[in-house]
Amino acid sequence: MTDDTLLDDPARLSEADSEGLLRASAQAGAQVRSVVETAAEIGVERALADVRPRALLLVTRPGHGGALADLLVALLGPACPVPIVVTDEVPSWVGPLDVVITHTEDPGDRVLAESIGRATRYGATVVVTAPQDGPVAAAGAGRALLLPPRVPVPPGFAFPRALTAALLALTTMGLLRVDMDRFADELDKEAEKGHPAHESFVNPAKSLALRLFDRVPLLWGLDPAATAVAAHARHVLAAHAGFVCDVGSYADAQTRFALHRAAVRSTSGQGIFDDPDDFVGDPTAMLRVQLLAISSGPAADAARTMAADTLPGADVLVPAEEVGADEPTRAAVLALRFELAALYLGLAAGTIGGSGRYASAGV
Repeated sequence: MTDDTLLDDPARLSEADSEGLLRASAQAGAQVRSVVETAAEIGVERALADVRPRALLLVTRPGHGGALADLLVALLGPACPVPIVVTDEVPSWVGPLDVVITHTEDPGDRVLAESIGRATRYGATVVVTAPQDGPVAAAGAGRALLLPPRVPVPPGFAFPRALTAALLALTTMGLLRVDMDRFADELDKEAEKGHPAHESFVNPAKSLALRLFDRVPLLWGLDPAATAVAAHARHVLAAHAGFVCDVGSYADAQTRFALHRAAVRSTSGQGIFDDPDDFVGDPTAMLRVQLLAISSGPAADAARTMAADTLPGADVLVPAEEVGADEPTRAAVLALRFELAALYLGLAAGTIGGSGRYASAGV
């Protein structure tokens, strides 16, 4: 059973969050700055400036890897002049003209260690965020551009670090343009908005958590970057709150006819003056449709309007209305909001999930 009154009781929140996970999540901006400093020290710009790779390999590992790769592919877009390969291992054809970007929080990930060893042996440029000790670091010693953590956070909280390292590499190669100072500042602002001391009606993370209480979230992206953020949201909601979500692009959701019809019913059939008892036993009453949008411009605005007209009661999350920054920054801000919301949900439920660090309050 969830206790939503916990969210507006800072003292109880602090007691429940005995490992400081909310604080760890709020260090996203600090993680960004630490990566920028480390990259300058180890010479990432010197190694990647003027590089136009034959192929860009995004090597995904368990955890944040899949959503991270999806977001990078979405941000680069179809106009990217470099072929992008998303893979869970470095292929045998890798060569000196290729650039590999990867991330892990597991220093003993032997599959990744073998991949890094293969890539460096054949002369590829490797950018990796990983702990500085263990087989992964050893595999790239002296050859890979290793960015170890400088801001200590618990396992599962390194998404900002991994994203920053990748964005720095892509920006240095001229494939993206990201203002890293603004990037870190906006994450700091989002963390401040989501501070436990702020009441739910002014705290976007708590407000988002309350919208998801006792609901089955349908997180549908209106553009590729938003769909990637939805995948990250699915991961953190499962990891911290034990939530199961449906995630995908809105275009794909429209082809899942029964679920889309249920979503239309759930967003149009129950008004604020309806008696909740009239909806007991109706599975559509448990759905919470959230439309996510990162891109801006006439085409994005038109897509958002069409989806909102079809799903009039859906929540529409549009960071561009609050954050006047580039798309990578808006995506990171929304990802952090979902992470904080997932933590609030997990704390209110008495369990914070996938790693087994927390047990039910009734145990």
